[in-house]
Parts: sequence; structure tokens; C-alpha cells
Amino acid sequence: MMRLISALAFSLLLASCAERMHWSERAAQDRIMLVRETPPTLGYRRLAFQAGSHPDLSKFLSNKGRPDFIAETSTDDRQYLILYYLGPEKAYACRSWRGQPNTIEFAGPYPITSKEADVLRELKRTSADSADTGIAAGRVLIP
Repeated sequence: MMRLISALAFSLLLASCAERMHWSERAAQDRIMLVRETPPTLGYRRLAFQAGSHPDLSKFLSNKGRPDFIAETSTDDRQYLILYYLGPEKAYACRSWRGQPNTIEFAGPYPITSKEADVLRELKRTSADSADTGIAAGRVLIP
């Protein structure tokens, strides 16, 4: 009986994790997200998940450092991630294929225009301290 309860609890845990991961991917779809560790933003959590799924991305981040912002989008069979670095005003594009976690391609760096950099800096400057509101949560409110 105890074995059955343990198996059921484990199954529920896996289901809840899968649901959260699916929600997280949907929440990140077609959004520019601030990457901040404390408090952890949606962008930070998505970047950590992607780096855990793609060892080459983890190596890239070890070499280049954590970006200030990321953007995520996808198609049926591909996932795209853009990494924005405000210091050097550069961006990198990453492309991966669903079902092939060890395969990821990088392109760039691409220059970020001064206007784009100014907008991102302002978003970063005015981001709330809470990870659940505004750009920190992957939402932009435009007046």
C-alpha cells in the first residue's frame, strides 16, 4: 500500500512540474524578459531552464555572461532565444529543435541600435522590485 501511495505522489509531482513548465513556456512566448536573479524574474527562470536543457547554451553563458534581457519565440518544431547584452549593445540569436536537447545554434553578435538599447535600459531601470509585476514578469505596459 505504501508503495502505491509513493508512486501516486511521484506521479502527481511530475504532472505538476510538467504543467508549470508548459505554463512557463507559454508565458515566455513572444516576450522580451528582464533577466534578474534577485528576485528571480521570468526571464531568469527561462534562461536557467534553457541553459539546463542545452549544455552549449550553458557554456556560452559561462563565456559571455548573463544577458540583461532575453526574448523567446517558437514554431512547431523550433525554439528561438535572443540574448540582449546592454553593455556592449549586442544581441545573439539561438535556435534549437524540439526533441533534440543537445542541439543549439548561435548567430551573432548583432548590434542593438541606440534607440533599442535606450528602451531596454529604461525598462530595466523602472522594473519593479517584485518578480511578479511588469517587465520582471514578462509583461510590458505601454502608456
